[in-house]
Amino acid sequence: MTGKLIIFSAPSGTGKSTIVRYLLNKDLNLQFSISATSRDPRGEEKDGVEYYFLTPNEFKTRIKKGEFLEYEEVYEDNFYGTLKSEVDRILATGKNVLFDVDFVGGLAIKEIYGDRALTIFVMPPSVDELRNRLEKRGTDTPEVIQNRLDKATHEMSYAPQFDAIIMNDDFDKAKRDTVKLIKEFTGKE
Repeated sequence: MTGKLIIFSAPSGTGKSTIVRYLLNKDLNLQFSISATSRDPRGEEKDGVEYYFLTPNEFKTRIKKGEFLEYEEVYEDNFYGTLKSEVDRILATGKNVLFDVDFVGGLAIKEIYGDRALTIFVMPPSVDELRNRLEKRGTDTPEVIQNRLDKATHEMSYAPQFDAIIMNDDFDKAKRDTVKLIKEFTGKE
């Protein structure tokens, strides 16, 4: 059986990463796709665990060689992307690949893999609730929060292009709905 791709995208603060971590602990035959980045490791991050850490020049060389399914230059020389070799490595083990990427990357991967990929957009209940969640984190200034909200509003306008939208207004229900969706897509009952 050939593995499938499950792609999650969402604005910051919607609970997407928490849902992804939850799914990895379920019996769904999933393995997380580790992204590549040109930024330096933070804290205890290790190469090949949280990210594949590349220099900006290594990243640019791999772009030229066509080694990425998708990538983005967030700031000058600050790249993030998905290596084809990472996806091939996971698929070769017979597992399904789980992605946590921005909406542009998610739609790009879907375009490449078509029906083998399921795109899921995690939607916050409202922009006001998203503001509350970001403020509760206590990690960002009001200006950063406003920038994230502006970006979130833009990202949410792309939700209809995804195969499924999971509304995260009730976390337990969002988890159940997501598991059901993945089981249906992968044929795992």
